[in-house]
Amino acid sequence: MSVYRVTEIIGTSQTSWEEAAREALAAASGSLRDLRVAEVLQQDIAIGDNGQIEAFRTKLRVSFKYEQPAGRLERAGEEFGYASQPAHS
Repeated sequence: MSVYRVTEIIGTSQTSWEEAAREALAAASGSLRDLRVAEVLQQDIAIGDNGQIEAFRTKLRVSFKYEQPAGRLERAGEEFGYASQPAHS
């Protein structure tokens, strides 16, 4: 069984939304392993006082494989305070 975690990240670029997405993924891949999917959620631009574009921003939802810490038993819901219940016959 595989479990994936989903989180949102935002990248910025002075040249394009595509470059902003690349920057966000490059930064995330430095600390997240097994990135699987990136979905573009939103794109916007930051505009300076002079009316010029200061930055392109891309918001992504990324998923990556969730790994249990080494030596820890895997019990569904344990991290939320739910103990595994034995099945009743």
